[in-house]
Amino acid sequence: MKRICLLALFLLSGCAQDEFADLRAFLAQAGQGAQQKLEPLPPVKAREDFIYDPGELPDPFRQRSMKPAKSGGGIQPDLTRPKGPLEQDPLDGLRMVGTIIKGGQLFALVRRPDNTLYRVAKGDHIGQNFGVILSIGEAGIEIKEIVQDGTGDWTESKASMALQE
Repeated sequence: MKRICLLALFLLSGCAQDEFADLRAFLAQAGQGAQQKLEPLPPVKAREDFIYDPGELPDPFRQRSMKPAKSGGGIQPDLTRPKGPLEQDPLDGLRMVGTIIKGGQLFALVRRPDNTLYRVAKGDHIGQNFGVILSIGEAGIEIKEIVQDGTGDWTESKASMALQE
């Protein structure tokens, strides 16, 4: 009896239809037209080497000299003058916090980073770049600085300090 059941199952399984026949046909048909010719890659361009030639430019990694200008003339700061307390800090570390008038003259009040307050007038020295106060107004201070350029020559530069509220 077992043999008859097994034989019947075997015969019936052969009569069954393939349920994935349509999927197999689609896969066989889909892959046939997919082969297209690829374009070749563009040629690689040769890179151009860059050679740095500084010429007579100064080395940007060497510390600048504070010696007088090489040209012998022109603008030079007084390197022998003793520096005041407001010349110990850069300009961006100083704050103008107000103005006062005394004897008809306008003075500015400048605060150092250590919260020390100083009264300055036109002609006073300020900042680390040999700055001299040119004018004082209600809104700020105009300053002339003497800085060294890349060739070692001294040049003038203008700066300002606005009133901080």
